[in-house]
Amino acid sequence: MTQPTPPPRPLWQRMLLRRLKFLGWLLAVLLVGVGGAYLLAPQWLVRADLARQALAAHVDKHSLRAGNIDWSYYAGGSGPTIVLLHGFNLDKSAWLDVAGRLTSHFHVLIPDLPGSGQTSAPDGEHSTLAQAAALDAFMQAADVRSAVLVGHGTGGAVAAVYASEHPERVRELVLLDSYGLTTTHSAFDSPAAAARVFVYDDRDALARADALQWASPPTVPGRFADLRIERNRANRASIESTLARLRGAAEQRVVQDRLPRLTMPVLGVWCHDDPVIDRSALEHLRNGLTQASTISTSVLNGCRHLPMLEQPEATAQILTAFALSH
Repeated sequence: MTQPTPPPRPLWQRMLLRRLKFLGWLLAVLLVGVGGAYLLAPQWLVRADLARQALAAHVDKHSLRAGNIDWSYYAGGSGPTIVLLHGFNLDKSAWLDVAGRLTSHFHVLIPDLPGSGQTSAPDGEHSTLAQAAALDAFMQAADVRSAVLVGHGTGGAVAAVYASEHPERVRELVLLDSYGLTTTHSAFDSPAAAARVFVYDDRDALARADALQWASPPTVPGRFADLRIERNRANRASIESTLARLRGAAEQRVVQDRLPRLTMPVLGVWCHDDPVIDRSALEHLRNGLTQASTISTSVLNGCRHLPMLEQPEATAQILTAFALSH
């Protein structure tokens, strides 16, 4: 006896099943694609994540040529202009989390400094003075006539030198864990100390370097760690030559010697337990600012050398309050 043919499913059920099957296949393809990219081309995932972060921060990537340098930078937001400079062995993406908290109040510019990120290296010397001169060309090309200038680490040194040379273009100056000030100890004092922070050939060395810069180091999946190691190796000659230059006596005092020339409001921000550039530099900053219209300092807990990455909300709040108070 033949079984009766079951009635056909309603049209809406058949359409739903087709869509679920399609979504299942699509999800499988995406998982295979992402997994393949992670194993074979993790740099694609890094680029995609940076694009996501820039979108969330309401900034777009731009480029311009100034002098003999091709600059890459983020820009977004409206209001007074604030320029954010990254430190050594970083790039403009280090500021994205902070930028997302600033674009509602400021027009934010975040360049890759020459020889970093996607900005070309300059011809000739790479000194802090040369970087400040290159920054002046960038500021003019970007039509920045007045700005709050913020620098971290070696970017702080560039910002301070620029402010001493062009005080009419810097409304306020902010130095975060800045290089170039007198301090009791700094990772830039010796080749071995600098290498522990900035040179790594394997995952263990990378983990030790992160532990010196982060109070709570991020978990870096293996292939992304490998990508950072590969880039460090590829840039090793440049890293080592820059570290050798930064150990020079003139470079180590490049900000300290120019403090009496700074007349604008100045803010120093330091992580309490920074082992890369000790916070004793804050006292030398205060003592050297004999002409600044106002002097402010702030010490952050919960970070070591990277306040904009470990404490982005607190960093943005400090920058906003300082900039808008003047």
